[in-house]
Amino acid sequence: MDYVFEPAPQASLAVVGSKKRFPVRRVFCVGRNYGAHAREMGHDPDREPPFFFTKPADAVIDMPEKWPYPPETSDLHHEIELVVMIGKGGQNIDKSVANDHIFGYAVGLDMTRRDLQGAAKKLGRPWDWGKAFDFSAPCGPVYPIEETGLIESGEIWLKVNGQVRQTGDIADLIWSVPEVIEIISRSMTLQPGDVIMTGTPAGVGAVVAGDQISAGIDRLSKIETMVF
Repeated sequence: MDYVFEPAPQASLAVVGSKKRFPVRRVFCVGRNYGAHAREMGHDPDREPPFFFTKPADAVIDMPEKWPYPPETSDLHHEIELVVMIGKGGQNIDKSVANDHIFGYAVGLDMTRRDLQGAAKKLGRPWDWGKAFDFSAPCGPVYPIEETGLIESGEIWLKVNGQVRQTGDIADLIWSVPEVIEIISRSMTLQPGDVIMTGTPAGVGAVVAGDQISAGIDRLSKIETMVF
């Protein structure tokens, strides 16, 4: 097929134990999916219907040694998340079989220009400028589910300059991974390569150039990067 210019490279992530890479198709993000984080953001966490926002596929990058501070913000926040990689597509997927559609998991950061997000919220506008900027979803390598087993519980944490900022347990998700897969697939057909960022625990906060971020989830490798 001929194009008017060369297409952008396929966004992808490294896969543990393989030379092949996981191709990223779409990125779905679940908002306020831990009770403590919902409360710190001023909302009621009692199983209100979940809501979603998206990031472009090329926001997903392999976790770099140095991550660039984005433009047009003075309030950049970290959000550590369990990232779920879809390996088998489907529509109207029942939560009882949703785990069959998972290829694997990764540790990821939903980096957020909180000042731009807050301004958009006040005006009733979309969050895109706060959430969907370049490199806003750096991730560690993908662990195939055959290697980890189902991740339904386990510590999730993030430190800045060695100080704990966020900590929680995957079991504390308000909407579990199977439920999230079921809900998304009611609205649109999930496809192989789709990525779901499942929400962040309490403790989100600002980082500045020079800060060192480290984070991890039980059974997945720790990630580290320095903001510059």
